[in-house]
Amino acid sequence: MEILYSGHVQGVGFRYTTKTVAAGYEIIGTVRNLEDGRVELIAEGVRDELEQFRRAIRGAGLKLFIRDEAITWSEAQNRFKGFEIVR
Repeated sequence: MEILYSGHVQGVGFRYTTKTVAAGYEIIGTVRNLEDGRVELIAEGVRDELEQFRRAIRGAGLKLFIRDEAITWSEAQNRFKGFEIVR
């Protein structure tokens, strides 16, 4: 799952909160700021777990900052270890 978040999503603890939320799910991936002001989230895991994780991000207080979520689903590549903030 790849999500591109837009809105007021940088400088509000979005990446840190997302990483904290990820600890409660059996997923792997990354979250990073993009130069255009969006945040990119890439996560791999069972689809139901990923859907719950996506909802939990909004429920962790980030919903107010998100204007749009562009979601793309694809097959897992198994290229991550854990869930990390990428700089």
